[in-house]
Order: sequence, then structure tokens, then C-alpha cells
Amino acid sequence: MPLIKSISGIRGTIGGLAGENLTPVDIVSFCAAYATWLKDYGENLQVVIGRDARISGSMVHELAVQTLLGMGIDVIDLQLSTTPTVAMSVILNQANGGIIITASHNPVEWNALKFLNDRGEFISAEAGERILSIIHHQDFSFAEVFDLGKRRYDQGAIDQHISAILNLPLVKTDEIKAKRFKVIVDCVNSTGSISIAPLLAALGCDYKLLNDDLSGNFSHNPEPLPQNLIEIANEMSQGEYDLGIVVDPDVDRLALLCEDGSMFGEEYTIVALADYILRHTKGSTVSNLSSTQALKDITLNHGEQYYASAVGEVNVVAKMKEVGAIFGGEGNGGVIYPELHYGRDALVGIALILSYFCETGKSASEIRGDMPQYVISKQKVNLEKNVDPDVVIEKLKDRYQSTEKDTEDGLKLIFPGEWVHMRKSNTEPIIRIYAESKDQSGADALAHKFVNEITELSCN
Repeated sequence: MPLIKSISGIRGTIGGLAGENLTPVDIVSFCAAYATWLKDYGENLQVVIGRDARISGSMVHELAVQTLLGMGIDVIDLQLSTTPTVAMSVILNQANGGIIITASHNPVEWNALKFLNDRGEFISAEAGERILSIIHHQDFSFAEVFDLGKRRYDQGAIDQHISAILNLPLVKTDEIKAKRFKVIVDCVNSTGSISIAPLLAALGCDYKLLNDDLSGNFSHNPEPLPQNLIEIANEMSQGEYDLGIVVDPDVDRLALLCEDGSMFGEEYTIVALADYILRHTKGSTVSNLSSTQALKDITLNHGEQYYASAVGEVNVVAKMKEVGAIFGGEGNGGVIYPELHYGRDALVGIALILSYFCETGKSASEIRGDMPQYVISKQKVNLEKNVDPDVVIEKLKDRYQSTEKDTEDGLKLIFPGEWVHMRKSNTEPIIRIYAESKDQSGADALAHKFVNEITELSCN
């Protein structure tokens, strides 16, 4: 698998050749380039670093720490942590940046470095391009012996993160404690076990953890999709729990299960939370173009404005800031609540959803049943190497000139009660297709219609 270099960091499989996989050479180069970019903006710098529990994490983590020290930058080392905790720690420590060592939902052989700015947010496209340029020219200089950075360990970052969540006005801590919700959590053998457990304890919940050994040997494919959640669904089907919680290895995505073991649906995490937040706070919402129409419906029902962004957390955050949105996220369970911070955060999502349960007095399945009902079908078309995906998408634009559309990120065609979004992959010769309709058969039919159209246009 090729090494994937992007504006937000580097991702790849461990081992192999430098420049082709994620190797120590690549890790050092990227961290040195990131440090060089930071030095453009000041001196006496400090950076927060944390990681998920995957097997390669310790190795990658130590290389990153030592590279920053070698560049003369101080490190606040969280060790095992979560992506949102690292972001919060940057804010609380007034640090100059952060590095998160995680490949998120990717399988165990993957790892990645994700870079944050001094606001605890993913770096901009311009910053990413600058870092890539520094790497290309090997334009970095290491510190001399008396100027090396210093490392400080911080074992309290998760507790600080939880404390900030509990202090949010919309988190009904006392009411949640009175309910004593019974919750089961699949931690996928990563840092959900050291973050969700203390949060639920602070909220007075009775809880059970599955796959909580921190080994990094993921108990199933770590992406929280229905086909990967059979174990927790079977446990819940016995009717002993009010809610099931599933997170990815770095705890920035939140998937829920209803009390009967049925899937709440990743897409509907942000929809339910938007309904709760908009009951109390006036303002607009944002999600990316590939996320469910249900968020727009809920927002309009509250008399507020909805906006769509290009795919990617950094794009959602940029749009939220542009329009002053009070809530946003991505349909993969990525909750972004700027009252806490501008980043996906499963922990704040858990506290807010339990607060919503208290307010409505309804079960998870009842809340899910009240939501606008849509289904998304996801497909892709593999292109021949000589086919330009941009050309194919331009042909589709010409074919559907009179159809309502959004061209901010690929092409989204909007039809009555349904839509289809087509965008090229940045790493593979494919076009991804996301189609949503009122039911599975309608979504599948719409997706397959455009699979056929793209295949036809790519051959002409």
C-alpha cells in the first residue's frame, strides 16, 4: 500500500521501504517538517502528543517525540489518549500545536500522524502544502545540544477533558445520575476504555466494557459499521441495556445501538444531537455533502439554517466558522460541538445524547423512530489509469445541467426526496458514489444508476 501524504498529515502501513510505506524515516521527516513550519510563527514552542493503542503506536510515538525534541521543541506527552483529548489539551495548555498518532478506523497494520494548529484544530491546506514543500526540499535544521527540547508527561489530560464536558450547560449531569442508565461500550481494544469509562462513571451510569484491554489487537474491523458490531448487538438483544456505544480506536467517531440491539445508525448520531441542541440554542448547523438529508430536515424544522461543506473534518469546521454554526459534524458519527472545541469528539457526544434521553424520557429506538427516515447506499467505480475522473464528472455536469446541484466537492445532484454525491478519490483511480433515498431499494437503485452512467462516460 503506497504512503499517503496529505495536507493534514501522513498515513500508511507499517514496514517496507521508505517513501512507500510508513517507516521511521518518513515519520522523522514529517515531524521535522511540521516543527519547521511551527518555527515560522515563534520561538519557545511546545507541542502536545498522544496516541491510540494500536500495536505500532509506541514506536511511532517515540520517534515523533524525539524528533520534536531534536528540533528544539518542548513536548507535552499524553501517551495513550484520544484524538479529541489531544485537541483539548492543546487548547488548555495554550500549546503551539499537536500531533495525534492514530490511523483512526483503519486496520491494525496502518498508522498515521495528524497535525494540529495552536487552536487544537487540523492544520489548513496552506499549512499542509508548506509542510510537504519542506519535506521535498529537506529544508529543516535540528537544534544544537543546549537547545534540545524537554518532555513533560501529562497524566491528567483525559480527566481535564471530561471535566470540561461536565461543565457544559447542556450536559444534564444530575439528571443523568438520577436515571442510572445501563450502558455497554465496545472499546475495540483501544483508548475508549480509558476515556469512556471515567466519563460514564462521572455521569453515574452502570456500564460494561467490551474489548477493553488496550492491546491494540482490534477485536474486529475497527470501523464502527453494522457488520463489525455483531458482538455488542448480540449482548444488547437480551434487553439489559439502555444504550450501546461504539467508538473507533481514537474515540472521535460515535456510533450508537438502541436498547434492543438494533443500529441507531452512524448518520443519525449528529441528527439526534442537533435536535437536542437546537431545542435550547438558536443557530445554524453544518455537515458534509455526503451526510444525510435528515440533519437539514431537523434544522429547518427548528426554523434554523443548514449548510453543507466539502467532505473532511477541516472543511466542516471551516464552514461552521464561516456561517457561525452552533453544531456540525459528519455522517460517520463525527460530532463537532464548538461550545467545547472545533473537532470531532465522541465523548461530548455521549454526554449530550444521555442528556437528550433525560429530556425526552424516550428510549433510543423511540428517538430514532422520530427522526426523518433516509437510507444511504455507497458504491464506487474503478477507472482505467488513462481516465481522468475530473473529466468524467464534468460530463455528468453537462448531462444534468437543469438539475439542482452542488459542485463544491465533486458533484452532488439533488432530486425530490433523494440525492447522489460523486467525488474522486485522492489516493485511488476511483469515483465514490453516495446516494440517499427514503428506503434501501431506492438508495441502491439511485447509486447503481450512476455507477452505470459513470462507467459509460468513462469509456467514451
